Amino acid sequence: MSLGDDHQSSGDYGGTGGTRVRLPEGEGVPRRSGRSSSRSLVTVVGVVVLLIAAIAFANRGGGDSASSEGGDADKPKTSATAPSGTQPVRAGFAHDEQGAQSAAANYAVALGSDGMFDKARRHEIVQALADSGSVGRLQTGFDADYSATFLRKIGLDENGKAPAGVTFVNRTLPAGTKVTSFGDNVATVEVWCNGLFGLTGEKTTNPVTNSWFTVTMRLSWDGSDWKVAETSQKSGPTPVPGDSPVSGSDEMSKAVQEFGGFTYAR
Repeated sequence: MSLGDDHQSSGDYGGTGGTRVRLPEGEGVPRRSGRSSSRSLVTVVGVVVLLIAAIAFANRGGGDSASSEGGDADKPKTSATAPSGTQPVRAGFAHDEQGAQSAAANYAVALGSDGMFDKARRHEIVQALADSGSVGRLQTGFDADYSATFLRKIGLDENGKAPAGVTFVNRTLPAGTKVTSFGDNVATVEVWCNGLFGLTGEKTTNPVTNSWFTVTMRLSWDGSDWKVAETSQKSGPTPVPGDSPVSGSDEMSKAVQEFGGFTYAR
């Protein structure tokens, strides 16, 4: 689950082009016979066909959607990727190192989400991700971490809700994963993450900031999926901050509301 946010660049290696044929001209050039003229005509026709095919290929995406009857009426409307609360369907992570990394990255996203600040939602998350023998211990530990005193300190009420007109932000964004140990039934995976945390609003004393940290997860295989047995966190590695200008509270609040967080990362 290194959900990692990747930038991909793609190159077009499948371009279509025609071959230009340069014909000799000037004095001393013998007159072309009817046969050579036919060949020239065939060449020109071939180039035109290739150009038409290239144009058709380039416009194929738009043409297909426009030609389908009732396509515009049936197409879903574009909208912001706000979280729906619906969990994506999955059949469990693979029983190998790749699967363990994916599980750890996705579990880091869930355990580092704003849902952890609501007691009922926190218990749902922990019970869904934790190993059966570790649920009680993990749940007790997280309940202590998200105490009423801590919630008040960061500007939330006892139910983890932000004041009216303010948006609370807590997101974990995996940048990479590393397996430090692996066995048939246990695995330890480190997840390098970037995090967003704070409150949007003009008068907030806890504006949204970003941080870098590494989450270490010990996972156990329960026969069908990887589950969390233990988790810990440490700061860094932290890159040098860029020179991007800081956004205002209105812009940040709008971004948080319009760009939904990822439920699964890898």
